[in-house]
Amino acid sequence: MQILQFTDFSRLDLTRLPSPCYVIDEVAVERNLAILQDVAQRSGAKVLAALKAFSCWRLGELTAQYLHGTCASGLYEARLGHEYYRRGDQPGEVHVFGAGYHEQDLREILQIADHVVFNSCVQWLRFRPLCLEAQRERPNLRFGLRINPEHSEGDVPIYDPCAPGSRLGIPRSQLDESTLEGISGLHFHTLCEHDFPPLQRTLAAVEERFGDLLPRMDWVNFGGGHHITRPDYQVDALVDCIRDFSARHGVQVFLEPGEAVAIGTGVLVTEVLDLAWNSLDQAILDCSATCHMPDTLEMPYRPEVAGAGEAGEHPHTYRLGGLTCLAGDVIGDYSFAEPLQIGQRLVFRDMAHYTMVKTSTFNGTRLPAIALWNSRTDALEIVREFGYDDFRLRLG
Repeated sequence: MQILQFTDFSRLDLTRLPSPCYVIDEVAVERNLAILQDVAQRSGAKVLAALKAFSCWRLGELTAQYLHGTCASGLYEARLGHEYYRRGDQPGEVHVFGAGYHEQDLREILQIADHVVFNSCVQWLRFRPLCLEAQRERPNLRFGLRINPEHSEGDVPIYDPCAPGSRLGIPRSQLDESTLEGISGLHFHTLCEHDFPPLQRTLAAVEERFGDLLPRMDWVNFGGGHHITRPDYQVDALVDCIRDFSARHGVQVFLEPGEAVAIGTGVLVTEVLDLAWNSLDQAILDCSATCHMPDTLEMPYRPEVAGAGEAGEHPHTYRLGGLTCLAGDVIGDYSFAEPLQIGQRLVFRDMAHYTMVKTSTFNGTRLPAIALWNSRTDALEIVREFGYDDFRLRLG
């Protein structure tokens, strides 16, 4: 994983914050949104914000000024997109893909979504009468199928939707063309934090396996995982590719970046609670890998800490650990120029995406507060702090 940090959070006075706390720079978010808007305008694609990665809805109106809408993984994200990602009184487009739908949830989704994508021909056939009935009430409602091009680009199996035996998407051998009545588009997703060449290879696989179906479609969704706002991303090549694909097949292209909305926009501020020793120096923090940044264990990866280096790089090395009872709640080994002190604040970089959306209260651990900071004006707003009731109300 390439860690990127565009905002200089060293200019933020950390004593103004509760701890732990996620801090999002709204200036950096707007910068990313402007890049995505430029791609949309030059390529003709419609760009949607993937709420599964970053769903800080306080920035919904800002997002709606730049992007066409949101994509959701189920009812609650769809509602969030419909209610908060709006330009004035006008909601942006809401696209939904679910690996499986409960009928009650789908009925609600059909009242607010613009595109609904199904993961199997079986689910589409089961719900097609319901969908077509909803379409008669809302003629702009469209339906699609998620396809699996059986082409892997991911290096980490847990994040590879095209791994052998994947439950996500329909392989060509399982796509029953007799079920396509009512289907106007195809959706695929193969990428995770990738630049343009992996998409190019994916498109070749899609055209090889599903190219004969494309003339029957009105739209194709290229899914997410596009690191478009990364400084080294090949933006012009992406624009040319989309324009070429759209022209050759006569389809509207959609992109669903998630991380690209939030790359380099946020940090997690934490405090040193205790210092101990067991084979090496230990520092216990008031945050948690498993509760607050689970991708550090699932991916896994080593997040950057401002002012710190690799173990042994600076004179004082510590193992940074969380405050839960999980033995593996360890973030990693870091070195510092000076000894750490109890009460000292540390800053984990690039912590906006796939953090706030994945937090848990395991052990009754306090959820980090959420703050919005403007790196241009230094204005700071503590959007939300969490307490005992947020833990209690989840459990009974």
